[in-house]
Amino acid sequence: MKYLHTMLRVRDVDASLHFFCELLGLVETRRKESAEGRFTLIFLATAAGEPEVELTYNWDVPDSYGNGRNFGHLAYEVDDIYEICRRLQAGGVTILRPPREGRMAFVKSPDGISVELLQRGEALPPAEPWMSMPNTGSW
Repeated sequence: MKYLHTMLRVRDVDASLHFFCELLGLVETRRKESAEGRFTLIFLATAAGEPEVELTYNWDVPDSYGNGRNFGHLAYEVDDIYEICRRLQAGGVTILRPPREGRMAFVKSPDGISVELLQRGEALPPAEPWMSMPNTGSW
């Protein structure tokens, strides 16, 4: 058995690609559009290429899919948690759970999907502004 991908339904392709590709650093590996089925599938991956996230855009769905609690979060290991949190914050993303201890943070995609960021290897030394930043909202 091999893990292939996780599918997330999105409402705004451009906002989702900005979040996942430009801010998080994933790359688009392939795309499929179906005029007959009225959907677009966009597959994203880390530079290593596996596993993938499949963004599904249904062309004729109302503004909201709703977020079920049966989906927890995506998790990515990062080289420098402080650097990626700075990049996300500069891109307008709220850091919901800051990396106070230099190890873990949570943010949400434009569609409300929780994304956990985990520092590769040992935690980085605690640093400001993250040490004193409170949690915001839910993740």
